[in-house]
Amino acid sequence: MKAAQIILIISLAMIAGIGVRMINQWQAEKKPMMLPTFSFPDLNGNTHLSTEWQGKILVLNFWATWCPSCLKEITEFMLLQTKYGEKVQFVGIALDDINAVNIFQQKMAVNYPLLISGDWAGFNLAKQLGNSVNAIPYTVVVNPEGFIVYRHAGALSQSELQQQLLF
Repeated sequence: MKAAQIILIISLAMIAGIGVRMINQWQAEKKPMMLPTFSFPDLNGNTHLSTEWQGKILVLNFWATWCPSCLKEITEFMLLQTKYGEKVQFVGIALDDINAVNIFQQKMAVNYPLLISGDWAGFNLAKQLGNSVNAIPYTVVVNPEGFIVYRHAGALSQSELQQQLLF
């Protein structure tokens, strides 16, 4: 009987801990946060600073070539980049190796910058931007003043994102 009570107490404590973490994460996502300056190289080896796109709405998408949900999003993001390109800049941050991204880019001709972060640097940046579960795809929207205004872990549809881009 004591073992069952101990298991019950441990289970309740774990559930409470998870609940507190989820509430804290939700509150952290609601607080305005300035996008930190970072840089990654593109497919040609040219380094790009995050400040390069200041003054526009910036959509950062963390993705990988081995992630089916990521690949589906990219097609939709390309349409939005074409539609809103004067006001919005999409940037793909690949958590992948340059050869895989090069092959993908040759097939897809993505119409926005693809930066190569490798695995850990990209995951660390995504975590710093609120991705506490290391999910991909992970998308962050930054307003023209440089504040993060939206975060989304997992697949994001064109219509969901479009709602965040209302001007």
